[in-house]
Amino acid sequence: MKKALIAYHSRTGKTETMADYIAEGLRFAGIDVVLKKISEIDNELDIVGYDAYVFGCPTYHKDMTGGMKQFLFKANLANLKGKIGAAFGSHTHSGESAPMIYDTMMHVFKMNMVSLGPLNLAENMIAGNEGPKACQDYGKAIGELFR
Repeated sequence: MKKALIAYHSRTGKTETMADYIAEGLRFAGIDVVLKKISEIDNELDIVGYDAYVFGCPTYHKDMTGGMKQFLFKANLANLKGKIGAAFGSHTHSGESAPMIYDTMMHVFKMNMVSLGPLNLAENMIAGNEGPKACQDYGKAIGELFR
């Protein structure tokens, strides 16, 4: 069975909720999913061995968190070239984090990125009906890249 790693940072729980719904979408597509907080990943050896990688982080002060930046340096050491990739994030008033992660995965890591671009949701959408569905659909779209 194909495996995906969803690695994320979440301070308020909104980005973690997104990760859970994206995982559901991937599971609907028949993909085995492992969810990990980036704080649980010590080095690049904790990242290798997956067929797809989905990285998520909220936007704070129009940027990704320092922890996510450090995590991306670890991920770069794992040589993810050609692997399936996607990025997501939550925000209150701006949403720079998810596009920055997506661009890093596509241009620096040279990954096969989901064509939908990054999933970027305002925090108030996550608790409603549209947010969870958007996340599940995003997971399904990532799963389609396995075919």
